[in-house]
Parts: sequence; structure tokens; C-alpha cells
Amino acid sequence: MYESIRHNPDIWAKFIGKDEELIMHSGVDSCFDFGRCQLSDVLSPDVSRSLIDSGFEVVLPEEKKFALCLTHDVDDIYPPLPHTLLSMFHSVKGANMSQLKKHALWRFNGKDYSPYLNFREIMDIEESYGAKSSFYFLTAEKDPRRFRYDIEDAGSYMGEIIDRECEVGLHGGYFSYANYDDLVKEKQKLENVLGSEVIGFRNHYLRFKMTDSWEVLSKAGFKYDSTLGFNNAVGFRNGLCHPFRPYDAGTGKSLDILEIPLIVMDSALFNCTSSFKDSWELIKGILDTGEKYNGIITLLWHNSSFSTPFRKDWRNLYIKILDYCNQKNAWITSGEDIYRWWDNTYINYS
Repeated sequence: MYESIRHNPDIWAKFIGKDEELIMHSGVDSCFDFGRCQLSDVLSPDVSRSLIDSGFEVVLPEEKKFALCLTHDVDDIYPPLPHTLLSMFHSVKGANMSQLKKHALWRFNGKDYSPYLNFREIMDIEESYGAKSSFYFLTAEKDPRRFRYDIEDAGSYMGEIIDRECEVGLHGGYFSYANYDDLVKEKQKLENVLGSEVIGFRNHYLRFKMTDSWEVLSKAGFKYDSTLGFNNAVGFRNGLCHPFRPYDAGTGKSLDILEIPLIVMDSALFNCTSSFKDSWELIKGILDTGEKYNGIITLLWHNSSFSTPFRKDWRNLYIKILDYCNQKNAWITSGEDIYRWWDNTYINYS
């Protein structure tokens, strides 16, 4: 892979992120500043196109033209109070009394009635389109906004996720994105509750540090990461719509972890468009681009997006995406499935 694109300085710089402008958050975090980019710059997977032009051929299972990788960051399993109040307001506004009761009374009925323990509902939607997905759970106790949840409370729900052949991965803590000891503790805590190995990862708030995060994730035993994406935009951050082994400029070698780039996050999509129609047209273009290059388009839809009346468009758009990709005969699956297919098929491909 590397040799086929190194001869083009612009493509190489985009692939390794050389020209990214980094901004600092809280003195410790590095995030990509999309504000200096043009939207057109990230809606074209220039690196993937260059690879294909150089002879790289992507062959997907069952001769599918492209893949949709479905992922969910489980930031909350219990709605914070502002979410509850907003949901109640929108339920009253829409004269939906059953919905109002659901959001107003769950605290009195017990934790198991939380609207955000909705994994079965999400999997039911996906299963109707022959799809599977990944759910990334938090185990870290420290968070700048609030304590999120005890992972033990989600144990039985994770069991059903696994039983339905979906994936449970780790959603790394806000402060853990490049800390080996913290990541090992969080991984072990999740595996103790789950009762099996965890191979997939995405960090909270998409906090990430090239190349350090990849190195510690590999050392901690993760097989793939799917953090590399935008908080405030959508598109192909390093010009790829395909998984890749990150390049370590210091050693001149690839790292022993697969990156499955994040292309579209629900909040970022709706924040950079002004209507449901505009959101659909933007993501439809991205999906069509993925099909053109036999790519993998990774979506991040938070579990909370399926149960908040004030975000009903987010849920509806997710279903529209699944329907569109199903009609186009896409491979719609989890991060784990993408990893195992890529690792097995392109074992010598960096």
C-alpha cells in the first residue's frame, strides 16, 4: 500500500495527516480543526482513489459493491436530566402521551425502564435489513461532564447483543485515549462483565493522538480502532474509504492494528446541515462515493438517538440509510466483521 502512494507527495501527506492543523483541548487532547478546510476537501477519498488507480482491488464478501459499517457509541444508558426534560417537552408538543409517560416515569419504575436501554430495538431495526452492528461501552469512571454508568448495569444487555451476533467493543474514557495503563484497566473491566475478549475500540468524544493512540491500543490488545473521523464534519479525514494499517513515520513500518475510519457521526451530520433533506443528500453522496470505490462507510449513531423525541429525524435518517444501502445490496455489518474480513483477505496489505 505505502509504496503505491508514496510517489505522490500530496496523497502521501493526506494519508499520514501531515497537513492537519491540530488544536488543543484542556492542554492534553489533539483534535482535527475542520474549520480551515473546505467541505469538498473531505468528501473525496483521494487516497483510496489513488490506490485503486494504482491497481489495488477491493473484493467484498458475496461480490458486494460496498460496505456499511454500523457502530453505536453508548455514552449513556440512563438519560441525563436535560434529555428527559427535552423529551417530555417534545412529547407534550406532539401530544404523544405514551411517549411522555415513558420519559417521565422511568426513574420511578426502575432502571430497567430507561429509554436508553434500547439495544434490542436498535438490533430489531437492523435485523430487518439483514444487518449487524457494534456497540461500544464505557467503563471509565472519570468524565468531564458527569459520571455515565456502571458497566455492570449493562451486563445482561451485552449478553443479548453477543447472542444476536453483534459486537461489544470498548468506548475509551475521555482521559484514556493515549494512556496504556488506563486502557488496559478499562478493557479488562469490560471483558470481565462480558465474559469474552474485546477487540474493537473507539474513544469518547473521538479524542485521539496520532500515532500514540494506535501504538498503545495495539499494545493493549485491541485489533482495530474506529476513532479517526470528525467531531464537527463528515467525510474522509485522511482520504481513505477503506481500512488501513497506520504508518509510523518514526520506524517506517506499519502498526499492528487496523484503522476502520469513521466517516459519518449523527451529531456532526445534523450540525453541518440545516434540514433532514440536506442531511440525506449529503450522506447519500457519501454512500454513492463508497459504492464507486468499493469502500467501507462507517456510521456512528448513538444509542440515545433512537429514543429521544427531540432527535426523531436522527432515527428516521438511520432507517432511510439502511433501506437505501439494502436496496443497493451493500454488506451491512459490524466493525468486528469488517476487521476479520479485511485481516483475512488482505493479510499482506499494510
